[in-house]
Amino acid sequence: MVHPMGETALEIIERRECLELLAGQQVGRLAVMDGDAPLILPLNYALVDDTIVFETNDGSKLDASRGGPACFEIDGIDPEHLGGWSVVVRGHLHEVTEYDQPALDKFSNRVDPWIGERSHLLRLDSWAITGRRLRGRAAGA
Repeated sequence: MVHPMGETALEIIERRECLELLAGQQVGRLAVMDGDAPLILPLNYALVDDTIVFETNDGSKLDASRGGPACFEIDGIDPEHLGGWSVVVRGHLHEVTEYDQPALDKFSNRVDPWIGERSHLLRLDSWAITGRRLRGRAAGA
């Protein structure tokens, strides 16, 4: 793609760097189905290995956690240079309960909800983690 102010390039971000970017952020967006319509919700999270972990109360996120598919996204934007990156995690959303003690031990107390105590711990078990970077124009171009 050619930009009027110079060259740009779209690059694939390798999985290792995707995980580093995910580990370096605290807020992302979760996409789930809410009935027949898609719904995107911001949330704060933790990354444990390659699993997104977050807490929630009753509602759309919990309703989607019955093993349903979900996507999670984070990004970084550089408007000055028309560049940025994004990482997308695709997987299945599950509630972590006392019936899955190993997961409860692994994931509990890993995330501190920004808006106070939440009553449910959820995890997004990934089956795909992908990323892309748009290298915009160079500074001063």
